Amino acid sequence: MAHHGPAALASVEADPPDLVFLDIGMPVMNGYDVAQRLRQRRGLESLVLVAMTGWGQEEDRRRSQEAGFDHHLVKPVEPDALHELLSRPR
Repeated sequence: MAHHGPAALASVEADPPDLVFLDIGMPVMNGYDVAQRLRQRRGLESLVLVAMTGWGQEEDRRRSQEAGFDHHLVKPVEPDALHELLSRPR
C-alpha cells in the first residue's frame, strides 16, 4: 500500500506485482500520472492497472483509459465486480 503517487511508483518498481489498484485522487501525484509513468517502465508491460475511484462519469473513464488503466471501478466497488476482475486469467 502506498499513500501517494511517488510511493506507489517506488513500491511497484521495487517489487512488481501482477495487478495494481490506484485511486485517481491521490495526493502529490494523481493516479492518471502514476499510470502513465508505470506504462512507460520497461518490464511492466503485463501489469494490470485498475482505477478504483469515486469518479465514474464517462469523461473520467475516458481519461483513465487514455492514462493506461486496464479497468475502471467506481467506489464503493461492488464485491461481484471485484471478484470477477480478480478471477480473470492474467
